[in-house]
Amino acid sequence: VQLQASGGGLVQAGDSMSLSCVASARTFSAYPTGWFRQAPGKERELVAQISWGGGSTYYADSVKGRSTISRDNAKNTVYLQMNSLKPEDTAAYYCGASVGWRIPMSSEDIHYWGNGTQVTVSS
Repeated sequence: VQLQASGGGLVQAGDSMSLSCVASARTFSAYPTGWFRQAPGKERELVAQISWGGGSTYYADSVKGRSTISRDNAKNTVYLQMNSLKPEDTAAYYCGASVGWRIPMSSEDIHYWGNGTQVTVSS
């Protein structure tokens, strides 16, 4: 499964952003998926995750209440909507597909990684 992330860019604090992760295979619908991010000098961290059917989600405390993860399996796509962006949200954002489900996901759970898409939030 190949994943292609897009939607990053330069935004101002307080703005909203929507990221997309498109998969190359219809079997993507069988994979729980997470959005992770990695800032320079820091470890990759989970932002949000969603079950294969979309019925279960989990958010990191740092984005809870201002983010929404969703998926459209007919389009092989997982989305991440983030509102009220902060400078500390600046990072490269990656989507990843996992075979299993646990909460929270970790990088070690990911079988397929997408490319990173850079999000920069200016103050």
